[in-house]
Amino acid sequence: MSDTDNEKPKLGMRAPLGLKRTVETGKVKQSFSHGRSNTVVVEVKSRRVLRRPGEPDPVAHDEPAAEAPVAPPKPAAPAVSQQTAARKAGDSLLSRQELQAKLLREADEARMNALEEARRREERERQEALEEERRRAEEARNAPPEPERAPVVDAAAPEAAPAPESTPVTPEVPPAPATNPMELALDSSMPAPRRFTPVPRPERPQPVRKPESEPEQAASAPASAPSSTNSGPASSPASKRPAEAPARPARDRKGGDDRRQAGKLTVNRALNDGDGARARSLAALKRAREKEKRHFGGPREAQAKQVRDVIVPEAITVQELANRMAEKGADLVKTLFKMGMPVTMTQTIDQDTAELLVTEFGHNIQRVSDSDIDLALDTGEDTEDQMKPRPPVVTIMGHVDHGKTSLLDALRGTDVVRGEAGGITQHIGAYQVTMKDKSQITFLDTPGHEAFTEMRARGANVTDIVVLVVAADDGLKPQTIEAINHTKAAGVPMIVAINKIDKPEANAKKVREALLQYEVIVEEMSGDVQDVEVSALKKTGLDELIEKIQIQAELMELKANPDRMAEGNVIEAKLDKGRGPVATILISRGTLRVGDVFVVGAESGKVRALIDDKGRQIKEAGPSMPVEVLGLSGIPMAGDPLQVVENEARAREVAEYRQGVLTNKRTTTAPASLEMMFSALKDKQAIEYPLVVKADTQGSVEAIVASINKISTADIRARVLHSGVGGITESDVTLAGASGAPIIGFNVRANAKAREIAERQKVALKYYDIIYDLIDEIRAGMAGELGPEAFETVVGRAEIREVFPAGKHGRAAGLLVVDGFIRKALKARITRNDVIIYNGEIASLRRFKDDVPEVRAGLECGVTFASHTDIKPGDFLETYEVELRERTL
Repeated sequence: MSDTDNEKPKLGMRAPLGLKRTVETGKVKQSFSHGRSNTVVVEVKSRRVLRRPGEPDPVAHDEPAAEAPVAPPKPAAPAVSQQTAARKAGDSLLSRQELQAKLLREADEARMNALEEARRREERERQEALEEERRRAEEARNAPPEPERAPVVDAAAPEAAPAPESTPVTPEVPPAPATNPMELALDSSMPAPRRFTPVPRPERPQPVRKPESEPEQAASAPASAPSSTNSGPASSPASKRPAEAPARPARDRKGGDDRRQAGKLTVNRALNDGDGARARSLAALKRAREKEKRHFGGPREAQAKQVRDVIVPEAITVQELANRMAEKGADLVKTLFKMGMPVTMTQTIDQDTAELLVTEFGHNIQRVSDSDIDLALDTGEDTEDQMKPRPPVVTIMGHVDHGKTSLLDALRGTDVVRGEAGGITQHIGAYQVTMKDKSQITFLDTPGHEAFTEMRARGANVTDIVVLVVAADDGLKPQTIEAINHTKAAGVPMIVAINKIDKPEANAKKVREALLQYEVIVEEMSGDVQDVEVSALKKTGLDELIEKIQIQAELMELKANPDRMAEGNVIEAKLDKGRGPVATILISRGTLRVGDVFVVGAESGKVRALIDDKGRQIKEAGPSMPVEVLGLSGIPMAGDPLQVVENEARAREVAEYRQGVLTNKRTTTAPASLEMMFSALKDKQAIEYPLVVKADTQGSVEAIVASINKISTADIRARVLHSGVGGITESDVTLAGASGAPIIGFNVRANAKAREIAERQKVALKYYDIIYDLIDEIRAGMAGELGPEAFETVVGRAEIREVFPAGKHGRAAGLLVVDGFIRKALKARITRNDVIIYNGEIASLRRFKDDVPEVRAGLECGVTFASHTDIKPGDFLETYEVELRERTL
């Protein structure tokens, strides 16, 4: 709003009619934020003069001082009158609200000055009374025993000399009447005094009175005696002192009236019913206290620089390094600029540059690498008193369909083989069996199919004893030989179990002899390898097998420390629909408990539940005990080590580092070489057969991917776009649809949404539960992608003896059939010096003048070609037929 908005004439503006008396008006300019202002019309009333209780009118100060009654001096009255005069001059410039605030403030200051003056006066009178009593006691002690009393001397001379004898003795001066002390009370008609905050108000420095020396006091005593003698009864010791200068009223600390604070409604005013002024803010109190501390504390001493041990990784940002050094980031940037390195705060520097900075600022450096984050395997041996016996871990290995699972079922008293697809084991099963004597044995059942080589190797690495199952009617097979090699590589003892001994065609002696060529010599043939003839179907020989396992375990003295942080290995891992990632862990040492935080491979987690092989939840698992662990962040790789750590932050840190290492290994390209370039060209020439593989367990995924990679040839190469554990999801179908790849599901199925997307995008979903059916199907599909293979068979061969013109532009060749026969319906090619110059068909075949279908060896004929005329004597003509055969990989 402008200043003239209210001055413009407006329509309909008339003075209101009324009987009220006219009032004096004035204009007040109001200022607002953002430069706005307004002018309003206000009523001007007569000012009310506020005085202290008992204070006379200002006119009384003009009378002479001699006619005034004797009373204590009032030094504040002239100041009040001056302020009143100044206030009259400035009243016209103040609004009513500001004037009221100013009057309240002046009244408060006057009241405080009066209270201060009264306090000083009472203190002075009390001091004078004490001095008078002390002086009288001193005179009474020093005076001679005469009837006359010593004259009263001035109070300023505490040790006055006695009057000479020639001086007439004055009568006793009566003591001055005691004046009634002034009582100050609050006037109910006046506003309440201002309330102050708890901040202590600084005292005004009082002038210190120097004590007078004794000679001066003695000299002043004779002069003071006559004056005291002539003094009347109205005189008092206080009247002999020079009048002190009246104290000036305290001024505002800011040097002016506080117009900004006047008229504002604050919380303090609302709570205090409007009495008192605005209190000091917390920020003002804090500044005042800090200023007081600086004033009394004096200048601070320079603190000694603190030297820190700075941990520097292989790469670090400038800001992070500054935080670890407790230095300013700008100082580090400035130092790097001086070194010739223009960097920013967020830029990454290497370890050597960071070392220069740390040394420059006087700190100590500790170099660390990324590999320090990873957990180190604890290879320390436990003490003998900590070791306790543990159950042996026995792995059953052998060829497919030799009765491994049936033998384990007979030992456990269960029927696992009935639930196996195709009657073959395709996972590692871990079980713990309790014998009749309450001893326990942990069994690992490994697959026997050729695709599960890694599972067999893993089972051999985590076991104590290997039981090699060989069918008495089948002998040694490829996977049996492979199991022998894995056992020798692991360096564990072996027990040969000759199964199916109940069959009529069983020949255990033949099996023992066949083992000799692989350096496996059984005890019956003077060797050190134990062998047992068993029958899983008839359950014969099982007790003898258990006894031999226990004897072997007793000889090995298997012990472990259960009172430490658990360590173990992943036997199998899978993704359960209701429970999430689940891993089968075989504890090697220590005890795994519910709630432990662990790292397994590139995954971390916290144990939410432990489930044994019988499906029961347990609280802890000791050494040599297989358990299913719930609470993993992802699906680990089979064979990954498990380690328990102190907290979740450490587990996540290690897992992230290991995932980064795996990512770098997968994405980092090796340096190019000539051989790699040629192999890359060959790979580009080969046809790619994309696949998406999903299986129920991590071990099955490994086996399937390894088998698919073995099928690849120079003409076609299988490429696994994605492999994982769990059911087929929408993302899998989308990936396969974008690449035109079929989806292979092993013991898993697709959900409804995934099936709908697959039908819409024409993606093939193939389900399998037996691994060799899966491999055969993929091999046939890859062969079908290549198409049939063409085979050429040369039927006849003829020599061109002469060339004749045929028609205007054509030419005919005279032939002598050398080998086989020349047939018109077959494909033909002409070679010159063993180089093919024509490949096509025969247009006409004649013998003499007749068209014939074929001409046999030893005969002559004439041949014309459809579009080829470059024929010379000495060329050869071959006829051949092409046979298309289905490809096999």
